[in-house]
Amino acid sequence: MGFEDIKKKAKDALGQHSDKVEGGIDKVSQFAKDRFGHEDKIDSATEKAKGYLGQDDTGQDNTDKR
Repeated sequence: MGFEDIKKKAKDALGQHSDKVEGGIDKVSQFAKDRFGHEDKIDSATEKAKGYLGQDDTGQDNTDKR
């Protein structure tokens, strides 16, 4: 199994479980704010990370619109 295969599996998993990933991002964000402060910077990074969910390699929205 090569890197591209692993990358595809990871993307598929993120696509199927993006709600859980987003929840994990929120938990990590809150932990970092509690531990280190810098709320504005952490909130900004959190929103950027959430923005990448559902995007393909070109940055285009790739979410399921069912």
